[in-house]
Amino acid sequence: MPKKFKILNHGFTLIELLVVISIIGILATLITANLNSARSRARDAQRKSDIKNIETALRLYYNDNGAYPVASAMPWGAKWNNGSVIYMNMVPKDSLSPSQDYQYKIGTYADSYTSIDNFTLVACLENTSDASGVTPPSGFSCPSSNNWAFVISE
Repeated sequence: MPKKFKILNHGFTLIELLVVISIIGILATLITANLNSARSRARDAQRKSDIKNIETALRLYYNDNGAYPVASAMPWGAKWNNGSVIYMNMVPKDSLSPSQDYQYKIGTYADSYTSIDNFTLVACLENTSDASGVTPPSGFSCPSSNNWAFVISE
């Protein structure tokens, strides 16, 4: 007498598999978008920190020399010293450099950037909803896609 084999129908249908794969794809897209946004916010936080550190070094330089250095003297990405005095071991550069850099000028917009007794520092931000951001002052530029900056003016 031949043995009868029992056919088991365990498993998922093609429709069920497609629905699950679609849901996983949608979730992956949402997670990726949020991670990219978090990365840009983190880069903006680093930019603000860098600009504040440069501001401190500029004030130290002013105390020692009686004037702020000319813009061309800023050694972006290198050691900043004046003789034996080291103001920064490395003047930070923007993480998106060279397509986006920190900007520095002696003076302020009000005095047409001519005074040696004050300065303006600008870091372009990626997150246009950052509450500490402003439109860059005249004479400074940010990528046209966001045109939002963190500005320190002394």
